[in-house]
Amino acid sequence: MTEIAEKRPVGRPSLYDQALCDKVIELGKLGKSTEQIASILGFSLRVFYKWRDEYEEFMQALEDAKQYEQYWWEEQAQAYLIENRDSDKINTQMWSRSMAARFPKKYRESTKTEITGADGAPLISGIQVTFVKPNE
Repeated sequence: MTEIAEKRPVGRPSLYDQALCDKVIELGKLGKSTEQIASILGFSLRVFYKWRDEYEEFMQALEDAKQYEQYWWEEQAQAYLIENRDSDKINTQMWSRSMAARFPKKYRESTKTEITGADGAPLISGIQVTFVKPNE
């Protein structure tokens, strides 16, 4: 009689642990980016993104961490990005560039350029082609 061999998974076992979700969120609350969180916890971004795709709770933890990260940075802007020591006004240019770099979906500056003819008319209103019979 032959025994059926039990199939083993290919590759190394995953180091994923659901307890990582809490650590990810806590680091997000400290303003850490996804890249920083992965490095602090000793994993590559590739592994983080693989886990995000495989584990719903990890995906949610990363989303929560991103929200907390943004909150932390907005708090920092309100507290510390002042123009000078004697002013309570924030340095808006520094704040804007910092936020656009960290959170491009919410803080990116964008411009839309439209090209038109005179008084908003289209550049080309039509093309007319005329065929002329050559003189013989």
